[in-house]
Amino acid sequence: MGRDFIVPGQMITGSGALTMAEEILRGFGKKALIITDKVMIQLGNAAHVEEALKNQGIEYVIYSEIVGEPTDKMIENGLSMYLKEKCDFLIALGGGSPIDSMKAIGALATNGGKIADYMGKVIKVPTPPMAAIPTTAGTGSEATQFTIITDTKKDIKMLLKGQVLMPALAIIDPQFTMTAPPKITAATGLDALTHAIEAFTSRKAQPLSDTFALSAVKRIFAYLPAAFREGTDLTAREQMSIASLEAGIAFNNASVTIVHGMSRPIGALFHIAHGLSNAMLLKECLGFVLDGAYDRFGELGRAVGVATDLDSDEAASWNFLKAVETICRELATPSFEEYGINKQEFMSVVEKMALDAMDSGSPQNSRKEVSKEDLEQIYRNLW
Repeated sequence: MGRDFIVPGQMITGSGALTMAEEILRGFGKKALIITDKVMIQLGNAAHVEEALKNQGIEYVIYSEIVGEPTDKMIENGLSMYLKEKCDFLIALGGGSPIDSMKAIGALATNGGKIADYMGKVIKVPTPPMAAIPTTAGTGSEATQFTIITDTKKDIKMLLKGQVLMPALAIIDPQFTMTAPPKITAATGLDALTHAIEAFTSRKAQPLSDTFALSAVKRIFAYLPAAFREGTDLTAREQMSIASLEAGIAFNNASVTIVHGMSRPIGALFHIAHGLSNAMLLKECLGFVLDGAYDRFGELGRAVGVATDLDSDEAASWNFLKAVETICRELATPSFEEYGINKQEFMSVVEKMALDAMDSGSPQNSRKEVSKEDLEQIYRNLW
């Protein structure tokens, strides 16, 4: 059976990638809306992008009101600035939130309406040209056709999709990840690990996505602890930037599974950063679906060196899960209780979270059959 495989229009990776991208950006338009957050301005990262645009005589305005994970209100405000300032292309600088926001603003700029109108639909009208510059190694949003925006009225995270949401240009310059503090490095790195694991074990996996997913898993195990311990380790930062891109390409073409499905409701209701809530869920979620894909998880165990060809798939799978638990501990991943979530409040919304997770469709991509009741039990097991 033929399979489609989608990647960004162009990718530039490595030190100096932004400089290499300048002339390409000149061909995008005359005035850019730079979507970022105030931290990127304070750290001086936005100044590098401004300089690149000035070098090419490109006008720009900055929308820096992305605070935490993006909401429909942030998108509306960003769209208003884009239209008012007569911009004709977009640049996102930051983690997954600014990049996801760029996609949503770009979609509304040409498709019209409100972002909630596109829940459950495929966005088809092309956006203005978009360039993504990630400053974390984790979300992979620069390489996906998805965006996640919170509907503030319904208190849910909307997963929106369409091939037109794929950035025309991904600029993977590790200089921008050097400023990420250890906690962000850990959360986003484990998000990338989740993307790669889920892509490889998804029902929708295909040979090309497997290639990117396996490579990402191996890179993350090899370099994420070093990037966490020593943020100025350029080699570790470069390798994690590539791993994040690989994982993004992998799950863009194979989809995510149970972890992401269960993570989104937690993020919407308890406002835990997406990568961190994924990391908190890894042990329980993977432990549940492991026996539905021993061959796949076993291959991951062998890929990261915790199992050999002499081990059975089942044994290799459990060894891999232990390795995942170990790296989560090494990166100081807190439990929900340690994070400060109220247990009673959490338990009171278990049924809603399980329903929202099933409605997202992601858990059903797992190779093991899952039900709403299974998800409710996994949520309870977190305590």
